[in-house]
Amino acid sequence: MTRVLFVCPQNADRSQVAQAFYERRGGDARSAGTAPAAELLPVVVDALAELGFDVSGRTPRALSGAELEWADLVVTMGCADACPVIPGTAYLEWQVADPAGLCLEEARELCSAIEQRVAALPL
Repeated sequence: MTRVLFVCPQNADRSQVAQAFYERRGGDARSAGTAPAAELLPVVVDALAELGFDVSGRTPRALSGAELEWADLVVTMGCADACPVIPGTAYLEWQVADPAGLCLEEARELCSAIEQRVAALPL
């Protein structure tokens, strides 16, 4: 099974969404941020709740060397330049808009776009 680490700057939105969808597929996933926020974006929590995910108890986490070493695949979203590279680990950079300031409808669209990308990843 492929272990996937999803990374975005604050680990408050995109990486959390991707982790939720990958886990729903039955995959082994974690998420982290290069500069973690204090909490998840409320609009992202709401959009995921509509899809049956409860991420309200999650807290953004800092990216660590241990997380990078754990992963077989690292997917970055908006922070590839701040993410150290571990030899032998595969990396993907997804161009996904920062959801800060999005309304609920836009957050739904973002979740859908991330879900489609996650569906293409190996388990």
